[in-house]
Amino acid sequence: MEESTAGFSPLAATSKQFARRLLTIGENRLELLVVEMQEARERLLHAFLLALGVAAFGLLAGLALTAAIVVWLWTWSPVAVLLILTALYAAAGIYLYRRLAGLLRDWQTLSATLDQLRKDRECLEKILA
Repeated sequence: MEESTAGFSPLAATSKQFARRLLTIGENRLELLVVEMQEARERLLHAFLLALGVAAFGLLAGLALTAAIVVWLWTWSPVAVLLILTALYAAAGIYLYRRLAGLLRDWQTLSATLDQLRKDRECLEKILA
């Protein structure tokens, strides 16, 4: 009886060591994931702020160009110039809105991951059946 319990002792120690290493690997992977998520968040915030700056200065440039065109063509017909510019801006806005609506309508979040999980489930069901 002594020999059988003595045989389980190294196996138990090896199992504990394996479990500790597995938990350490899992902890390291989780810490790496957290660090990468923080870096991605900071890059996204930086990109958003840059895009906001581009949009603000683009708007200012558009306003200045509009004012220059209106002043330049004021003698021809002030109302016609303003109506033409309004129509151009409205057409651009409608075009961009339709593109955005189409993009949002066709948006699929994590589609490749979900497809892979479905394939894994089907494969697992075949193995277990």
